[in-house]
Amino acid sequence: MTIRRHRLTDEEKVAMRLSAIVSDLRLDIEQVGEYLAVIAPTVSYNRLITIAESAQYHKEEKYTNEHQYRLF
Repeated sequence: MTIRRHRLTDEEKVAMRLSAIVSDLRLDIEQVGEYLAVIAPTVSYNRLITIAESAQYHKEEKYTNEHQYRLF
């Protein structure tokens, strides 16, 4: 019997890398934001905003579903 491993999608790989990068407490996130505003094109900035909004929505949805009291 062989055990199949879940292959990570490109999106999962990017999410893991982003998480690892911003989790480094030695990194000044505000400074990164300043450099991003100067260096990166507007498309990159808008896509990062979309990522943050999507993450916020899914976190709030998960919290709501976990803390919702159901009668039946």
